[in-house]
Amino acid sequence: MKQRGITLIELMIVVAIIGILASVAYPSYTAYVQRGNRADAQAVMMEAAQFMERWFTTRGTYAGAAIPAGLGQSPKSGTAKFAITLPAADAVTYTIQAAPSGGYSDSKCGTLTLNAAGTKTSSAGTAAECWR
Repeated sequence: MKQRGITLIELMIVVAIIGILASVAYPSYTAYVQRGNRADAQAVMMEAAQFMERWFTTRGTYAGAAIPAGLGQSPKSGTAKFAITLPAADAVTYTIQAAPSGGYSDSKCGTLTLNAAGTKTSSAGTAAECWR
């Protein structure tokens, strides 16, 4: 008489294969999500930089400018991953900063900055790695 079904050994092999695939895929997935969050923060920072340039065009100075409420976090709605701030602005220059917030951390790049000259930096990684 023939038996039908799978054996415990076959089931254990399938579970082991799934575990190996998951252990390889998960780090890639989390890196992908971090890259996406970072790209969103950079887009918001670029919007803030455009706002600063419009401010300068109409007033002749960056002094007195403030990041509009709609550009204060990234993503713009939902749980904030980055807080977008303007820690420094004087007559001829400004610096926009995106710091991880709300329990989110970006160990690869940390805090991102963008200044009036277009210089892009990060507190942990290189600009080439973090500003793609």
